[in-house]
Amino acid sequence: MERIGSYAVVRELGAGGMGTVYLARSRGGRLLAVKVARPELAADRDFRARFRAEVAAARRVGGFHTAQVVDADPDGNPPWMATAYVPGPTLGRLIAAEGPLDEAGLRRLGAALAEALQAVHGCGLVHRDLKPGNIVMAPDGPRVLDFGIARAAESTRLTATGHAFGTPGYLAPEQAEGREVTGAADVFALGAVLVTAAGGAAFGTGAPVLLVYRSVHAPADLSAVPANLRALVGACLDKDPARRPTPEHQLDAFTGPTGTLPPHPPTLLAPPTEDDLTPSFRAEDDRRAVLIDAHGIGIALDGAEEIGIDFPWEEIAAISHTLQPSALRCTLLVECHDDVPYECTLTAPDRETYLAWARDLPRVLNHYCD
Repeated sequence: MERIGSYAVVRELGAGGMGTVYLARSRGGRLLAVKVARPELAADRDFRARFRAEVAAARRVGGFHTAQVVDADPDGNPPWMATAYVPGPTLGRLIAAEGPLDEAGLRRLGAALAEALQAVHGCGLVHRDLKPGNIVMAPDGPRVLDFGIARAAESTRLTATGHAFGTPGYLAPEQAEGREVTGAADVFALGAVLVTAAGGAAFGTGAPVLLVYRSVHAPADLSAVPANLRALVGACLDKDPARRPTPEHQLDAFTGPTGTLPPHPPTLLAPPTEDDLTPSFRAEDDRRAVLIDAHGIGIALDGAEEIGIDFPWEEIAAISHTLQPSALRCTLLVECHDDVPYECTLTAPDRETYLAWARDLPRVLNHYCD
């Protein structure tokens, strides 16, 4: 697939029961996550209604702990929905790479997720699949993504009775048993997420059917959770949804009633301030142009007049460059947090211009990347 609507596909990000998510770029160079429904589902009238409700639901949630819906075509063939792409690793990948969170990190994560659930539940919705893979650790704090099976809590007629959505290990008992699902199911999942973030597994490992069985019948394993948080996380994982704390109660427990929790430490360096605007690098040949300044890296594909691709600093994971004196070429490789590298090569019109590029490019990159 090369295009979805007016968006150019970069690569596949993941796939699930309802469809595939692609990383795409708008014509102006903005990154988007575009979810495309499976073709065989698009002909199902109930699925179409569910997808249309999903789009409407995601538009309503908003907030700074979710990803904004920017475009959608529920009636397309197949239907699709585009959200702003949120840079950063998923919680699952972060834990795998850097290990479990400490108590302070767990409190920040718990507070951020509780705030996200406030926004979701405030719209009369239930996410129904909160898990580490659906939580992106963005520079300004965690974001809850993928409302692939989120729906209006009252719209149970759109789903077959007894059909359980969700992920084993994070699935609330009432979901597993096909009973009525409310926002309390998301609280249960939040508790399981915190156990995972602490380095444990609330219901162990093994086959999905075993995880589901344990979530319904076995007590959660809280041994990895710091002692000061164990009671709160255990309450989230109560088998009875009525006994689980609300997101509001969780916020009080994680931060104190006056919200004294320190702010989320940035995952990336903050963008340079206005005082840092002076250093910049600009180069162009007859095919493309590059501009590097405090806002990021801009690349024009047809000359210097119109920037076609924009890489803000917060989206960039790594930058490298190579110089070829014999060919008067300068190559810039930009790697975003989605692990998709973008390469741009410029050829200088003369040796003097090339030498200026070779002198200025490392200096400017060192200024903004240190």
